[in-house]
Amino acid sequence: MAESSTPTATGKKLVIRNIGFCLSGDISHPILDIDTIVVEGDKIAALGREKDLDLSQASTVIDARHTTLMPGLIDSHVHPVFGDWTPRQSQLNWIDSFLHGGVTTMISAGEVHLPGRPKDIIGLKALAITAQRAFDNFRPGGVKVLAGAPVIEQGMVEQDFKDLADAGVKLLGEVGLGSVKAGAEAQRMVAWARKYGIQSTIHTGGPSIPGSGLIDKDVVLEADADIIGHINGGHTALPEAQVCELCEKSRRGIEIVHNGNEKIALAAARLAMELKCPERVILGTDSPAGSGVQPLGILRMMALLSSLGGIAPEMVVCFATGNTAKMRGLNSGLIAVGRQADFALMDRAQHTAGKDLLHSLSLGDIPGIGMMIIDGVVRCERSRNTPPATQVPIVLT
Repeated sequence: MAESSTPTATGKKLVIRNIGFCLSGDISHPILDIDTIVVEGDKIAALGREKDLDLSQASTVIDARHTTLMPGLIDSHVHPVFGDWTPRQSQLNWIDSFLHGGVTTMISAGEVHLPGRPKDIIGLKALAITAQRAFDNFRPGGVKVLAGAPVIEQGMVEQDFKDLADAGVKLLGEVGLGSVKAGAEAQRMVAWARKYGIQSTIHTGGPSIPGSGLIDKDVVLEADADIIGHINGGHTALPEAQVCELCEKSRRGIEIVHNGNEKIALAAARLAMELKCPERVILGTDSPAGSGVQPLGILRMMALLSSLGGIAPEMVVCFATGNTAKMRGLNSGLIAVGRQADFALMDRAQHTAGKDLLHSLSLGDIPGIGMMIIDGVVRCERSRNTPPATQVPIVLT
């Protein structure tokens, strides 16, 4: 089992110097011309050129060795249960394994794989509150899991959503995985959730688990959830024409997942670029699922969208970081003063044809991770899952 303790950097000062590329996560300005970042506690305190910054009294100094620093990746669509275990694949330590794939934050789309998941209203509310509390207290490998996403069922009333919000629940599980499947009914509950500050995601496409069903473009548009969940299907996608209509007629988030239709993923991403709304695109894995657990799923989606989708690699990094952070209201995902110090330090994989990390992504190669930092604390060094990086950072002090 992964370590449950979560060390923090309270009162500490971290300096990361000799940064090669710095990818900001901000789609309006994706590359920063800096070589040094100063972290105080768990937040970015300063960034710029080493000669211009105060590096004194650093508790930890990291030599990035000219590797690429980017925000930690955010997986917008996971299905946790309890602890670092998934009954879906009877697998332990899957969340810690995602850390080694560059992920520092995960967002639950519902704890649907819990054996015997309660579907009565009292039970589903209790499960959501319990999951939210449990993952708030337990961070495998340091990864932040934003959980407690109830799957809504028929018979829920406005007071139920207020109760959930008052208890700290901020997410809805995928609309459509429970008994609420009609557009008008979903719209009413989504509106109640939004009223009390709970963000919603809707299942899109064919059924994924027993009890779910087809959610077509008309239901998605009428429900008007905040996120069009796995717009490329989870696993079965809607026809491409319907997906295009969703991108064009809705202004909500366009979530593209690893466990979906790759052809439709490319079509949705390209259309978002054509519509000049790339800020709407976010990435998830939709795992654990029947196809397994994919620790490198977000990296693989980045490589797919850049290499076959023709999207600049620095833009796809934003899909996996800043776009999600802004849409989800997180204080991470961006390299900026005051943001959480959640970083992935990567380099091109050894023997890739790419001349640097960005070029290798555009060729479809997954980069190598040399170090992961969450809340200003080094959580792992060379990844056990990615191909070996050409260069890796080192901790000097």
